[in-house]
Amino acid sequence: MELMAGIRSQTVETDRLRMHYLESGPGGGEPVVMIHGNLATGRFFEHVMAMAPERYRMLALDMRGFGDTEAKGIDATRGLRDWADDAYSLVRALGIEMPVHLLGWSTGGAAVANYAMDRPKEVASITLIDPVSPYGFGGTTDVQGTPATPDFAGTGGAGVVPEFVERLGARDRSDQSPLSPRNVINSSYWSADHRESPEREEVLLEEVFKSQIGDDFYPGDFTSSDNWPGFAPGTRGILNALSGKYCNWSGITEIEPKPPILWTHGASDIVVADASAWDMANLGKLGVVPGWPGEEVSPPQPMVGQIRAVLDVYASKGGVVESHMLSGSAHGPHFDQADKWNDLFFGFLNRAG
Repeated sequence: MELMAGIRSQTVETDRLRMHYLESGPGGGEPVVMIHGNLATGRFFEHVMAMAPERYRMLALDMRGFGDTEAKGIDATRGLRDWADDAYSLVRALGIEMPVHLLGWSTGGAAVANYAMDRPKEVASITLIDPVSPYGFGGTTDVQGTPATPDFAGTGGAGVVPEFVERLGARDRSDQSPLSPRNVINSSYWSADHRESPEREEVLLEEVFKSQIGDDFYPGDFTSSDNWPGFAPGTRGILNALSGKYCNWSGITEIEPKPPILWTHGASDIVVADASAWDMANLGKLGVVPGWPGEEVSPPQPMVGQIRAVLDVYASKGGVVESHMLSGSAHGPHFDQADKWNDLFFGFLNRAG
């Protein structure tokens, strides 16, 4: 399927890697840098770009490990800073000098937060769509981000079902298993009553198949642990980068100046939730993973509560925060409530600009 009208496919060599991105709008427009989530690409923002007012230069990046960007490994010990620094390297390579609007979905939320933490004066605004918690994915017990175990057992590269990785690598287009990539997209990326058009679904599925697989990419390496469930994060790959051992953007509360933040979240999100379907502790509580040590040792991570707590502190320290919990929406409100979400997003950008 060809790109939507007005959207251009571009590749640029930065000082870090060769990056592919989609672009729309005028070259001198206000720059909006969009970072996708895990197992996605910049093309997951294509429909947002198509609705953008003419004043914005929309840039939807393929992050390392995904899409058509050069396949360079992910140093998980940096959390999502590889992604943040890659995005900044593209901004520099394009000669953009004005502050940029940042948008991050899911995993991309941690990346844009890291970008802003390292260079707040170069950020005009931050939009978070169902972002990974400020304390990473899994392994923490309360809204303050207290680790369940010192080694963050139960998080990282071993926390994915091998059958899914096999089907991903085999480019399985079927819908015969709950773990087929097609079914994972439709059960996790948006609400149960939403489906993209058949043509669009094929496009997005093809983009997911561009994910690099292996220890340096998805899911990443891992190490054994004496703590339940027997594994802990390694040092390479995207799922380890998301572990709370390395991923922590709670320090955003201290940056100056504080760009305005828009946080939109699907109330029916099963991925980033206070009882996530992908959180090992929640799976243990439900009996899916045996041997769970109990609520006192390993409770499900209160992901939404953690996001809210950090953004409340950001606001208490002088930052402007707009929050919208969207009823009936899931992990991708920019898909399953596209019109409403676009109004929220572009209205926010207009006020922030």
